[in-house]
Amino acid sequence: MSEILETVVWGSTVGRWATAVGIAIVVYAALWLLVRVGVRRLAALSKRTKTEIDDLVVAILGKTRGSILLVIAVYAGTLSLDLPARLHAGFRHAAFIAAAIQVGIWLSAALSLAIEGHRKKVIAEDPGSATGMKAIGLIGRGIIWVLVLLSVADNVGVDVTALVASLGVGGIAIALAMQSILGDVFASLSIIFDKPFLIGDFVRVGDYTGSVENIGIKTTRLRSLSGEQLVISNSDMLGSRIQNYGRMYERRATFTLGVTYDTPRDKLARIPDMVREAIEAEEGVRFDRAHFKEFGTYSLNIDAVYYVLSPEYAQYMDVQQRINLDLLRRFEEEGIEFAFPTQVVQLNHAQEGSEALAG
Repeated sequence: MSEILETVVWGSTVGRWATAVGIAIVVYAALWLLVRVGVRRLAALSKRTKTEIDDLVVAILGKTRGSILLVIAVYAGTLSLDLPARLHAGFRHAAFIAAAIQVGIWLSAALSLAIEGHRKKVIAEDPGSATGMKAIGLIGRGIIWVLVLLSVADNVGVDVTALVASLGVGGIAIALAMQSILGDVFASLSIIFDKPFLIGDFVRVGDYTGSVENIGIKTTRLRSLSGEQLVISNSDMLGSRIQNYGRMYERRATFTLGVTYDTPRDKLARIPDMVREAIEAEEGVRFDRAHFKEFGTYSLNIDAVYYVLSPEYAQYMDVQQRINLDLLRRFEEEGIEFAFPTQVVQLNHAQEGSEALAG
């Protein structure tokens, strides 16, 4: 038995290899128990406290990978062995890569959880900020994993300076090939921080109208009045004139009435007052003006303007309907007739008689 234990394998005896395996098992078990016990105790503590930090730590530790702990434990066991320099360096690099990946997982989870918690708090008050958190999270996770990649490359002996320079040249080439996509990404950041519209706003973009459902990294989605979803790239959104009805505080309304040319002058003079009285009788409405505007082609036109102190289109239509019915009643009582397109044909009877005698 002693002869077997003294047998040399890769520079170390079998006995030392057995010791290394034992050390690896103990280290792995200790790390695994430390994480599990720590998570369990912090979870119990978090139930008794109102702070969210302990909940965040529990969630982060829950992302610990057992396979990564195993790699680190194996490296700890190899420290007791007399291995060739290249093999020992390989174990060291593997342990560093595993640790770097685990740190990246923890940081990425911490960022995601923090952003999600903040998003849930502000989504009711500021949907635009909630949407912006998604983009910030994506960029932040990208930065984390780039740093992990660079640290791993530096550990295995890669010249990071030259790598960064080559990535810069490659990045320029990729940027030229992906101009439209990158344009949409930067447009989304502009939308997020400048906030020309928010989720829930009703907007008009060119010939399209709809409620904003989602502001993504590349596209913005609208729900049209007819029910279908409109998907518009963010660069097209910013390149268009946007009418944001969600930012309206009140709605301006105008209408024109046309009465016949045989309307008596005194009744015509009273029509602007009738219009004003009909408008001022409504609640939540501010009268602006009403005037005899012009002599139309077939009517005398009265122009009126008022404001509905609400942006709701349905409320505006209800007000306009009541005003129209009130004016119709008033005109019927006064005997005023609305004009409609007519043509008057005049015949010259004297000329017709002379033409008949000549015939």
